[in-house]
Amino acid sequence: MRILVLGGTVFLSKAVAVQAMERGHDVTVAARGESGQPPQGARFVKLDRDNPGEGLAALSRETFDAVVDVARIPAQVKAVLAALADRVGHWSFVSTVNVYADNSIPGQHPGNGKLNDPIDEDSTDPDIEVYGASKVACENLVRSAVGDKAFIARPGLIIGPGDPGYRFGYWPDRLAEAGEVLAPGDPQRLVQWIDVRDHAEWIIDAAENQVVGTFDAVCPPVPFQRFLDGVAEGMGTTPEFTWVDQDFVQAHEINPWSGEQSLPMWLPLPEYAGMLTHDVTASVAAGMRNRPVAESAADWYASMKDKPRDPQKGLTRAREAEVLAAWHGRDKS
Repeated sequence: MRILVLGGTVFLSKAVAVQAMERGHDVTVAARGESGQPPQGARFVKLDRDNPGEGLAALSRETFDAVVDVARIPAQVKAVLAALADRVGHWSFVSTVNVYADNSIPGQHPGNGKLNDPIDEDSTDPDIEVYGASKVACENLVRSAVGDKAFIARPGLIIGPGDPGYRFGYWPDRLAEAGEVLAPGDPQRLVQWIDVRDHAEWIIDAAENQVVGTFDAVCPPVPFQRFLDGVAEGMGTTPEFTWVDQDFVQAHEINPWSGEQSLPMWLPLPEYAGMLTHDVTASVAAGMRNRPVAESAADWYASMKDKPRDPQKGLTRAREAEVLAAWHGRDKS
């Protein structure tokens, strides 16, 4: 197959290009080439999506069996669709679970989840506050242009080797040190993620097998305790988890999800009860596979060997010790 990957130089889009080449496909990567290098062996076409004319001209007479796009700005998606939609056999678009309007509802899926209203389809506003609405607009553009050739995947947290964020990496780093570990909230609270390699494999599977439709791209929900046990297994350690209830965590100004003094994978309930509990029955039936989190953790940790961590991300060890001491010393009467 001739596969065009729009991006292809960092994380998920690069993993897609690598996976396609490993299967023997002819891969073209179209990107600015400033965020990273395309994988060795891929054909590279320089494309600035904020000024697409020159790059798209280089592709104007070509046909592809499949295209993979991860963009978030509707104007960029619209321009590429206008140039290529009628010369492509299958179109994969990577969206996000942030398209859903209400994160408090457990068990949502593309068949029942209410979406955010799309922003103006020509908007180029990159602000994170319009991320989900931008992706809704992008999804609509893809469906309108390619119809039943579209495979739209809505990932949640993407983890694994090369992960540029720290929303997952905090836990392998922390559990590698073992000892007493502050674990937030209810140990049976559900969480979800997808390994970047599993997502890339599913995208190429979909292109090869002509899978179409809209799917959430996260693993089936897993209790937080089992998630942490799996990460610890990947690190080869046996930490002592101290589960601290949500009210206490919030009272001590620990932030959820990501950023400074945060505990990743933790989100307050009930307002985020649906964020990490999507029903992915249809996704599994459509071929999505998920490796054990122990493997993801071990491989992420190995990929980060000798690479610096941002001290502003995640809960510092000093702050964790302070909160644990306060938890053990609290008045239990």
